[in-house]
Order: sequence, then structure tokens, then C-alpha cells
Amino acid sequence: MKVGTDAVLLGAWASIGQQTSILDIGTGTGVIAIMLAQRTVATARIDAVEVEGEDAAQARENVSQSPWPDKVEVFQVPIQQFLPGKLYNVIVSNPPYFVNSQPPPDQRRVHARHTVLLDFDTLIDSVVRLLSPSGIFSTILPYTEGLDFIRRAAGRLHCTRRCSFRSRAEKPVERLLLEFSRQPNPTEESELILYSDSNKQEWSDAYKALTQAFYLRL
Repeated sequence: MKVGTDAVLLGAWASIGQQTSILDIGTGTGVIAIMLAQRTVATARIDAVEVEGEDAAQARENVSQSPWPDKVEVFQVPIQQFLPGKLYNVIVSNPPYFVNSQPPPDQRRVHARHTVLLDFDTLIDSVVRLLSPSGIFSTILPYTEGLDFIRRAAGRLHCTRRCSFRSRAEKPVERLLLEFSRQPNPTEESELILYSDSNKQEWSDAYKALTQAFYLRL
């Protein structure tokens, strides 16, 4: 499973502050959990949940090879069966989002990107169950799916921060970075564009500022 722009965006954008109790739902190979380990205080602990055995094993290996092996613990379990005995101040998830499209032949890719094992309602139920009263949940989704997620979460989770991401200024919005809380506060809106010039593959200053701590050659 390759590291995609979605994971980099969410790992860099999610609000964490000085929080020490963090959960990554559907960690895949662990890139977001490791990014959060890099961003958090020394006492932070990140629980990373992954249902696929091969991905969980890869995540454990990646964590062990990172500078923060003591900050991340990987659990191979469906989030519906995850019973940590505590609540989290920060939850993040880069979830599956294809609902009715034709799935690929690779079963692992089906589970990673299609809502077979983790649909939106199940994810929302899990966040509501595991999020502390003052906690924050962050996710990234395609535009249409993001609006659907906001609608499904209404009444239980309130969208308090929303960033519209597009690759170029003239393109439609391709992703929504979304932050939710239990409190119905006003939504803070922003926009992020990947490329600064429509004719060049040069990242914008805003994208560089957000992600520069995670790229070796930036």
C-alpha cells in the first residue's frame, strides 16, 4: 500500500495540540500514526487499529523502524470489536469511501478503499463511542462523500473545521479535510491548493508549509 496524498494531508492537518491520547482508525501501514507520533509531545500514546493482518504487520514493522516506536501500538482488530477501556482526546481516520463503484480484484485494496468492512455509519458509531466529551475527530474524504459524511454525523458529531483541497486552482474540490467535535460550534472554513501554477508540477507554498516536516527533499 503506497503512501498517498490523502494520508499525508490528514497526518499533517489534524489538530492534536498537546493531547496524549490518540486513536488512528484503519491505520493501514501506519503512516498517519507515525506522522502523529512525530508531531506529538513525548508522553503521547497513539493506538492504531487495522483489520487486515498483512497491513497490521507492515504497520508494526514501520513503527519499529521509526524514531518513535514507543509511542505507537498497533492492534489488529475490527474497530467494532476494539474495547480499549478508555476514551480518546484525538481520533483520526483515512477511511474507505467507495460505496457503489466496481471494486478492484485485489481484496486488500477493496477493504482499504471500499466501504465493505467499515461504512460511514459504523465509523461514526465508533467515533461517538470512543471520543472523549471534549475530543476532536479528523478525517479526509472526496467532496461528495465528505458532504454525505457530514449529513450522516449530524446531531452526534458537528463539523467545526473544513478545508477544501484541490490539485489546481481551476479544478473542482477533490477532497474535504474535516474536523468534528461533540459541541455545535461554527465551522471554520479554508482552502488548500496543491500546485501553485496550472502548467507546472510545483507545490504551492501553503502545501509546503503544511507538509514540509514529513518530506525528506522539501
